[in-house]
Amino acid sequence: MPTPRLPDSMLIQALNLIEEYGSPFLAAKAGCGIPKGTLESRVATARIRGLQPTFRKEAPRIHSRQRIGKMHLVIPDGQVKEGVNTDHWEWIGNYIVEKKPDVIINIGDFWDMPSLSMYDKGKLPFEGRRYVKDVKAGRDAMERLLKPIHDYNRTAPRHEQYRPEMEFTEGNHEQRITRVADNNPEYSGKIDRLDLGIEEYGWNFHPFLKVIKKDGVEYSHFFTSGVMGRPVSSAAALLRERQCSATMGHVQHMDIAIHKKTQQTALFCATCYSHDESYLGPQGDDHKRGIIVKHEVDAGRYDIMSVSLAFLKKAYS
Repeated sequence: MPTPRLPDSMLIQALNLIEEYGSPFLAAKAGCGIPKGTLESRVATARIRGLQPTFRKEAPRIHSRQRIGKMHLVIPDGQVKEGVNTDHWEWIGNYIVEKKPDVIINIGDFWDMPSLSMYDKGKLPFEGRRYVKDVKAGRDAMERLLKPIHDYNRTAPRHEQYRPEMEFTEGNHEQRITRVADNNPEYSGKIDRLDLGIEEYGWNFHPFLKVIKKDGVEYSHFFTSGVMGRPVSSAAALLRERQCSATMGHVQHMDIAIHKKTQQTALFCATCYSHDESYLGPQGDDHKRGIIVKHEVDAGRYDIMSVSLAFLKKAYS
């Protein structure tokens, strides 16, 4: 039996809810009584029929106002591995769809890859860890992160599609794959960085320690100092070393230094995982967890906003 044709009034109701709240996700969260997926389907059908909302919000929505400069969203180290919670990646995806940053930077170490850790090999915790499971855990989390974007684009008109710049700076944990394959002939041809599928997901991939520059801000998994190539020890040292705005991950703590004259900013962006790491201990695990949003990015200057996982859970789960 064919599905009954939905009346135009029901479809216009869906359009009005989107006009009022800004997105199907926010309308559903506000308690409109219609699931997000149903709203998305009705909006798509309404647009096919050429229907228009009868409700117009008096004040423009925040994300539709003219943006000053660029908006960057930075995803710190995720260290995804088998068995850890990954719910927060969907919250971040929902946040991205609502705010629509111009540039998304994944700072690296999204995958943890404990099966290739030279530090754990031969120890008891190494037992049961397998390369394929490590790769799959990260890919599953990546799909949760990007699903809200794909869902939005599936129903949005072509001129409203969201296509941000997506940059992935390889971390030392992802680089373990290349390092192990290069140093152990028995792994050659069996493991490869391409197994992660980073480019398949739409990211522009940048090899470990390559520095990229976006709107005057440098990004890399970490920045080195001295002839030994060790990571810089503080945001102040990073600012002195690079002489411009620069952002890195790699460490658990957040640190920031702003030049008092030029307003260039050096940033350690902390972490983006909800699980605890056994090697850090109770005090080491007490660090900042979330994402970084940079507003009005232009020539290296920007206003910084830290968005915690706790807030994302409350507002976007």
